[in-house]
Amino acid sequence: MMRTDPADTGGLFVGRRPGTAPIHYRAPLQLGSVMRKRIDGYFAGVLLCTMTAVSFLCWGPIPLACLWIGSEADYMSGSVFLGIIVAFLTLFPLLFGALLILRQLDHAWILTRRAAGHDQRTGVMARIFGTIAFVCALAFALWFLVIHGPGSMIKPGSGETPPWPG
Repeated sequence: MMRTDPADTGGLFVGRRPGTAPIHYRAPLQLGSVMRKRIDGYFAGVLLCTMTAVSFLCWGPIPLACLWIGSEADYMSGSVFLGIIVAFLTLFPLLFGALLILRQLDHAWILTRRAAGHDQRTGVMARIFGTIAFVCALAFALWFLVIHGPGSMIKPGSGETPPWPG
């Protein structure tokens, strides 16, 4: 009997493409005591908090540290261009290093969640990073538009030109 269901044939009615078989996950193991599952669940929570902290580092302390390093290079060399280059050359390895650490923490989080008895197949790194990027963008908009402000057009001395006398 020929199988013609697209789920069985990988979308083709002639045969299956290599590597397109349906994925069958092994059932989660039921080994371990209740106490061990609680410890694994607690450790997964610690990993989640660590991922959140590393994500926050990408939106504040790491760029500020790179600016500081660039300003020190500018001060020592007397060249603003060199300071900018040094700041950029330190920014990318630090940010990509933080993302590498986030990826490793995400894999560990998946494993500890599975060890705690949850059917965890995907990570949360993208959701955490995206949420924190949104929160940081809102915080920056609040600071820029409300706290610091681009300047009021109503109060004097806010950057507008004074009216002509007369």
